[in-house]
Amino acid sequence: MDKVLFHAGVVDYLVIILYFVFVIGIGFLLKNHMKSGDDFFLSGRSMPTWITGLAFLSANLGALELLGMAANGAEYGILTAHFYFIGAIPAMIFLGLYMMPFYYATKIRSVPEYLKLRYNEATRALNAVAFSVMTILVSGISLYSMGLIFKVLIGWSLTTSILFSAVIVLIYVGLGGLTSSIYNEVLQFFLIWFGLLPIPFIGLHELGGWDKMLERLPDSFGHLWQNTADPSQNAMGISWLGIVLGLGFVLAFGYWTTDFLVVQRGFAAKNLRAAQNTPIFATFFKMAVPFLVIIPGLIAAVLFHNIGKPGGPSYNLALPLLIQRYYPPGLLGLGLTAMLASFMSGMAGNITAFTSIFTYDIYQSYIKKDAPDKHYILVGRWAIVIGIIVSIGTAYIAGSFPSVMDYMQTLFSFFNAPLFAIFLLGMFWKRTTAWGGFWGLLSGVVGAIVLYIAIPADFYGSAQAGNFWRAFIAWAIAMVVAIGVSFFTKPKSKEELQGLVYAYSEKPNYKHLSWYKRPGVLSAISLVILVVINIWLW
Repeated sequence: MDKVLFHAGVVDYLVIILYFVFVIGIGFLLKNHMKSGDDFFLSGRSMPTWITGLAFLSANLGALELLGMAANGAEYGILTAHFYFIGAIPAMIFLGLYMMPFYYATKIRSVPEYLKLRYNEATRALNAVAFSVMTILVSGISLYSMGLIFKVLIGWSLTTSILFSAVIVLIYVGLGGLTSSIYNEVLQFFLIWFGLLPIPFIGLHELGGWDKMLERLPDSFGHLWQNTADPSQNAMGISWLGIVLGLGFVLAFGYWTTDFLVVQRGFAAKNLRAAQNTPIFATFFKMAVPFLVIIPGLIAAVLFHNIGKPGGPSYNLALPLLIQRYYPPGLLGLGLTAMLASFMSGMAGNITAFTSIFTYDIYQSYIKKDAPDKHYILVGRWAIVIGIIVSIGTAYIAGSFPSVMDYMQTLFSFFNAPLFAIFLLGMFWKRTTAWGGFWGLLSGVVGAIVLYIAIPADFYGSAQAGNFWRAFIAWAIAMVVAIGVSFFTKPKSKEELQGLVYAYSEKPNYKHLSWYKRPGVLSAISLVILVVINIWLW
């Protein structure tokens, strides 16, 4: 589908240009404040909870969320909401309650740095390289998505659109580092909501409401759990067991608790309680996001009968097609800006995470160990340039998949699933050894890649079902190998594990604080809301 979808007017272009000017301006304003490595890579650990919480969510509210989830909504129905409910909330709460104290209290600057302390240098290096590869591949999704919007907006070629998008992100992240990215993510959070919220309301009104819409869709499109006893009865071709084990346990916990892209936002918080509350605060907004992205996917599945079919538009165009259908001049510019904001947010998040990992866990660890902070900031800025250049190439890989969400979950099954097994063992089993962690992680990654090559998606029922089961198997391989090797190698002493495992760490106590400030109470409220939503959409 190569034709220009949008016929934007002068006002629409002015809205988009104003947004780009504002974003770049933030980078210039913050440039002179980036005096230390902590300032550039971790925002000086000075951000309040509400900012880090919104940035935590906004960093994840990128191309994957908008194009990918809307595409999955059109392809699989309300089952896609599992990515927000069982596939996010429990893991985000676990991160806040149990893992953030390890991350924040040890003052580590990255997830691989924790692996070095808990295991050894080899495990850190393996994770640093694997994560760097993954973030560049994932940032290509955002670049491809931005390029796709410019292509259908203006009629530029995909290559020109991708290059223009890359330059914008390069400028504002290169100047202001993580702080610039976080402030822009907060701005982008509100832009995304205000820019896209009219679509589900207008669409549901056109279709006669929720029930009338569902009448025109397959039965499984309207239920979370009801059609999951038999995989053949739902569009995703997955059973409830695959959802719980593959998505709810392995993929969710593997992403939300170990992926430095989101964890880095918690590192920027001003104290431990703020760091813990960062992901917990974000859960309340996370549960509302399906209304913004999945409902439009359902609406698109009704309105555009040939979407995802040979000769028809790609599932990835579900949201752009609705914007083109519903938005008049002026509002069209706001809607397009909201989409562009989400793509830039996602890409900037990946680039800042890649920059920190490359600078601290690869360059400083193995190339130049004792340079001044200014040197590492300069290296970080060059890493941004390199990361964006490579992302331009990976954008075309993302474009080769029918849905960017399928592509994203494939990458997570490769890298995040086995990493979660190693984290789980490292934090809660004192006997896990350094080489147990290394060989477990390596075997899990290799096992996932071999499974992807050897077993086609049709075997599982769908691409997403394949991702869920592959993730669980990769997690199991990493777990079994790590345990096996640990029984034949020497564990670290209690002194070496102090503060790095749950049994040897201080537990924060917030009983003296008001209930609305305590991570445990906020987590309980979030879980109650989650249960109610699942019963409602059963």
